[in-house]
This record gives sequence, C-alpha cells and structure tokens, in this order.
Amino acid sequence: MKRVNGLAIIALCASLILSGCASMNKTTKGAAVGTAAGGAMGAIIGKAAGNPALGAIIGATVGGATGAVIGHQMDKQAKEIEETVPDAKVERVGEGIVVEFSSAVLFGFDQSDLSADAKSNLDKLVKVLDTYPETNIEVQGHTDSKGSEAYNQGLSEKRAGAVSTYLRAKEITPARITTRGFGETVPKYDNETEEGRAQNRRVEFLITANEKMIAEAEAEATRK
Repeated sequence: MKRVNGLAIIALCASLILSGCASMNKTTKGAAVGTAAGGAMGAIIGKAAGNPALGAIIGATVGGATGAVIGHQMDKQAKEIEETVPDAKVERVGEGIVVEFSSAVLFGFDQSDLSADAKSNLDKLVKVLDTYPETNIEVQGHTDSKGSEAYNQGLSEKRAGAVSTYLRAKEITPARITTRGFGETVPKYDNETEEGRAQNRRVEFLITANEKMIAEAEAEATRK
C-alpha cells in the first residue's frame, strides 16, 4: 500500500498561513491550516499533480488533532481493503483513501457493463465499505487517449455510473456516493505506450470522512 502524506504537502503552505495566526491557540491554528491548505491549496496541488483524487482528498482535509484521528481510522480501512480486494491498488492520501481498479478488471474492452469478475471484486470492496459507513465515496471514471474526447468522456461517465449503480444495489447508502467521469483528461500513466493506456483505463474510488466521522473524531481528539 502506497502512502502519500498530505501533511507534507500542507506543510509547504502552513508557514504562510500561520504567519497571520499568532494570536490563535493550537487547536484553532490546526483548523486554519486544515481548512485553508485543504481547500484552495488542495485544488491547486491536485491540478498541478495531474491527480484530481489527490486534490479532492486534500480539499477535504480537516487537519489538527481531529485529522490525526481520521487518518488513523483511514489507515485501518485502507489495510482492510488491501487485504480483502487484492485486484485493487490502494493508496493512502492525507485523510483519505484512493482505491484504483484497472478497467480490465471491471469491464470488457470498450464496454460499460460490469463483468462477473467485476461484481465479485466490487462485492469484496462493499464488505469493507459496509464496515465503515461514516465515509463518503466518489467514483471516478477515466479512459486512455484513443478515440474522440467526446466518446471517451461518455464512456468514463457510463463506467463510473455502472459502478455507482451496483454499489447502491448492494445497499451502500446513495447519499454516500457521488459519480464523476473525466474521460481522457487526467492520465496518471503514459498514453504513448500500450501498457500506460491500459492503466489509464481505470475506475477510482475516493474515500473521505463524512460529517458524522468528523464530529466523532473531533470529540475523540478533545478528550485526549
């Protein structure tokens, strides 16, 4: 499991934020860093890195002691996903998790209907998602650069939609799920090679804390 520490990124802008926070206490400063670095800076960092998952998760950063509690819970969940769903790539990012499936695992070539193997893999993921109901899940569809932009955009939306529909059918609360298609616009791998194109054909799950988890984490942090 690859871990990307969002705190290292946030630290780059923390000094700028805290320079105007001399009168704040430790808790307030932590919240300020989490909000400012997580919001505007998160979007910028994510775009610069060519990774909307990174930007979105840093954008949801709470920071401070509350963020540390959330991060610990995400560590546990990420480990369970990695152990339960061996066909997925699991990455810890800041206070969230990115779960990546190659489209080859979920779909036939140029198709948006889930295969039997896909449903088996998603069933494994659902078991873990059910264990941690206090999270939000964004399902993202991505394609390679072959074909027209319009076609790839439509295909990515259909694939993300098919996955989201399946999760709902498995009784994952609909309010937890959002769906986005990016087409060919956000390659993580080299589109100049067949291997890279295959890797760019992917579906990603962004798992972040919902309001209830944040509130409970804040209460736990206060007790410490």
